Amino acid sequence: MAMLIDLRSDTVTQPCAAMRAAMAAAPVGDDVFGDDPTINTLQQRVAAMAGKEAALIAASGTQTNLLALLSHCQRGEEYLVGQEYHTYRYEAGGAAVLGGIVPQPFEVEADGTLDLARVEKRIKPDDPHFPITRLLALENTHTGRVIPQAFMQQARKLVDKHGLKLHLDGARIFNAAVATGLSLQELCAPFDSISICFSKGLGTPIGSVLVGSKKFIARAHRWRKMLGGGMRQAGIVAAAMDYALDHNVARLADDHANAARLHQGLHGLPGLTLEPQHTNMVYINYGSLEDALKVSDYLREHGVLVSRAQRQRLVTHLNVSAADVERVIGLFAEALS
Repeated sequence: MAMLIDLRSDTVTQPCAAMRAAMAAAPVGDDVFGDDPTINTLQQRVAAMAGKEAALIAASGTQTNLLALLSHCQRGEEYLVGQEYHTYRYEAGGAAVLGGIVPQPFEVEADGTLDLARVEKRIKPDDPHFPITRLLALENTHTGRVIPQAFMQQARKLVDKHGLKLHLDGARIFNAAVATGLSLQELCAPFDSISICFSKGLGTPIGSVLVGSKKFIARAHRWRKMLGGGMRQAGIVAAAMDYALDHNVARLADDHANAARLHQGLHGLPGLTLEPQHTNMVYINYGSLEDALKVSDYLREHGVLVSRAQRQRLVTHLNVSAADVERVIGLFAEALS
């Protein structure tokens, strides 16, 4: 049967009719020549919101993260990163394969941070035996958790002490802004570069933006061209992103509330161990993979799609309503009865 409720990720959202209309009506030009007015306006808007000098649109968060790593680091240099962070684990090793950049991963703490004392010990001395440490890469949010801004400030002090740069994978940074009440500019302030994804909670079908200094974005622009990321009349993409900024940021609070209700409703059901809920994600741990598959199959038969994993992530988004959450809670109860 058709999937009526999809909780696998907030990347599965569908553009609404109004977003599609904005895309269809967007003035466009050749962005490789810098002639697309909708893209130019969007880039200026996001840069201003983030408090940075410039911005560059790209197809995905994986691409904007890669552009950042390639722009900060040269071949034989390294970046410091969390073992479970997206730039290290989930982006196919692009920095190493395409840039010759060496990752130095660290275990991630329970709150999504890194042990900065341990990070500092792994910064390489100026010795030809070692890769040159160039960058620390963080993320916000991590598994739905908002990383404390105090940690980001401590990380800034660390990189300044050692002459490094600081990059943020801000795939869901608007979730962090809504959850904390901090502005995008405040969250971005400690960082030299930030990747901001629009195709997750903001509901666009494609698109991310990289922000930073003018000099940095100029380097990223060259790398984007080299990687085949230059797009032509892509103002239709920027129009969707602009619509999302106008209509889909404040409503992220609804996703957070729906996730909180889902967590509450699943709490205490037999065979489930729930992790603390933050923003729009609920993590469930089953006693066995067999139990997880049994529940997943039952939900699928009743029009709910979830990941088939023993540690299961349920993600609320703009296409999941409060009524949907109540239905999901009831189906979990049935599957576990």
